[in-house]
Amino acid sequence: MGLFLELQNVPYAPFSKAEKVGRAADWTRSFPARGMRGGAEYSVFDFAYDEADEESFRLVDGKPPPRPRFGPRWRFQQQKQLPQRKDEEVEARKREAEKERQRRDRFYNQNRNVQRREAAVFRSSVDIQPEWTMLDQIPFTSFSKLSFSVGEPEDLVMCGALEYYDKTYDRVTPKSERRLERFKNRNFFKVTTTDDPVVRRLASEDKATVFVTDSILSTLMCAPRSVYSWDIVVQRVGNKLFFDKRDGSQLDLLSVNETAQEPLPEAKEDINSAYSLSVEAAYVNQNFSQQVLLRDGNKIDFPEPNPFASEGEEVASVAYKYRRWKLDDEIFLVCRCEVHSVLDAKGQTSFLTLNALNEFDPKLSGVDWRQKLETQRGAVLATELKNNANKLAKWTAQALLSSADVMKLGYVSRVHPRDHFNHVILSVQGYKPKEFAAQINLSFNNMWGIVKSVVDVCLKLAEGKYVLVKDPSKPQVRLYEVPVDAFENDYVEEPLPEEEQVPPPPPEDENVAKSNEEKQGDADV
Repeated sequence: MGLFLELQNVPYAPFSKAEKVGRAADWTRSFPARGMRGGAEYSVFDFAYDEADEESFRLVDGKPPPRPRFGPRWRFQQQKQLPQRKDEEVEARKREAEKERQRRDRFYNQNRNVQRREAAVFRSSVDIQPEWTMLDQIPFTSFSKLSFSVGEPEDLVMCGALEYYDKTYDRVTPKSERRLERFKNRNFFKVTTTDDPVVRRLASEDKATVFVTDSILSTLMCAPRSVYSWDIVVQRVGNKLFFDKRDGSQLDLLSVNETAQEPLPEAKEDINSAYSLSVEAAYVNQNFSQQVLLRDGNKIDFPEPNPFASEGEEVASVAYKYRRWKLDDEIFLVCRCEVHSVLDAKGQTSFLTLNALNEFDPKLSGVDWRQKLETQRGAVLATELKNNANKLAKWTAQALLSSADVMKLGYVSRVHPRDHFNHVILSVQGYKPKEFAAQINLSFNNMWGIVKSVVDVCLKLAEGKYVLVKDPSKPQVRLYEVPVDAFENDYVEEPLPEEEQVPPPPPEDENVAKSNEEKQGDADV
């Protein structure tokens, strides 16, 4: 009986603590409450739980713990693992960190582009000589709020002849591209204001107070959009003003990617430098304006011939309109405007201006015209408006000044990105100047407000020669008084590099002093 009582708590089967077997348990069993029967702890197991007995267990294993293959794992287990379900607070912190990173990137890129852009346009279009006197500087911010309304212009003289536009070029696509031809026998004239015989005649007849050409006037009108430096010569003769350009001025060329974020290379020998692309753009623009014409001999002749062409000389299709605007009761402005072609549509005659945009490397612009012109034409135009805002604004201003009915824009690309001699026409688009001006946010009243303010400043000057210079690094224009013989043929406008400069001969007394020094040096030796 005593033995039975002692074996009451033994499991139902022979059991040794050294054996690796699981403990038998009855989860449906009911047992007394804790603390009864002398403090013995009962559980669902079939034996009593003895804490002292449990502590006697010891794990005896002689094997070393397995070593990790790639170094200690504790390095990668320092941070507490997040639960599988992402907490809202964690997500919010991630969003804030991402916003902060984007803000830093924008700030860095913005500063980098500004610094690179300033470095790219650091050089002035004309060398400022020491004897020049700066009279005034006008920031572009003062131009933005100007507005002046002018009436309809009056046509004083019409010169030249126009050829008809070839409508088949409106159907040109990148898949049916046309090779750009070269017109070496046709002469193009870029005559400044005071060299124009018609302007001299109108000035002698006292037809106006201010005389200018459309290329110079459009540069002044669109000055706030310009980035590169430019200059305009102002001559006050009696009570009249003449706005001129220098020989070989940058106004004769067309800027490329002037308003783009990434500046162009500065080395002139690079075919993608700002200067090389400007020359290429002028070449492309002239050839395009003559290729899209019907060369069948049909022309519209104006009352007077081309004032710059010699007899028997083949000239480009162009007509000059000498138009007069009234600025106030005493000030009239005469501008020589240009139209390049004529088009007969439904019995109506329309005057056209012809200009070409040129693609030089799709990788730099980010938009490949051959792929995007048919499917995403708006994206191509938007990219050009961003990279060439000033050039397109000037073309639009010239079309508005000449009252052209349509302005044709051609998309001309290189045959190969590294070949700047051969080009193809990919597409031609037509726009109405007033609608296009509204699309690019170009205000005609604001442009005339800029002109009126500059004219008022210049009319207060004494007789002489002056120059307006766009600051190369700041959005402002400066007015200098220059000598009367400035910008003549024998006048050095830009200093030569130091290695090409010839030092002047020293005076006689310096030669004597130098010979004495040499003799003294020989004596010392």
